[in-house]
Amino acid sequence: MSRYSAGMREVSRTAPTFAALGDETRLALVARLSSDGPLSITRLAAGSAVTRQAITKHLNVLASAGLVSDVRRGRERIWEFEPKQVEAARSYLEHVSQRWDEALARLKTFVEA
Repeated sequence: MSRYSAGMREVSRTAPTFAALGDETRLALVARLSSDGPLSITRLAAGSAVTRQAITKHLNVLASAGLVSDVRRGRERIWEFEPKQVEAARSYLEHVSQRWDEALARLKTFVEA
């Protein structure tokens, strides 16, 4: 497998994570779930200007990206942060950063030569 196709596979795998986290409300939901632990939609909506219906839609987008999961407890759904996709995105960003560092080092060598 070429370096290009491996990189494109990584982009395809992490793009949904970045897309889901690109919304301010979804990013806030992930931050809240990662700091406060599993919460119901009612608790996530408490003190927020965002409706429970809107929060549900945002949580479904996050779930599609693998960032949260839910379990049903009685009549409520309890949502929990799933860090695996964030770790994959972090790893991808580290890879991109390393590639930029290498490119800048080559440029520096070329300019100084």
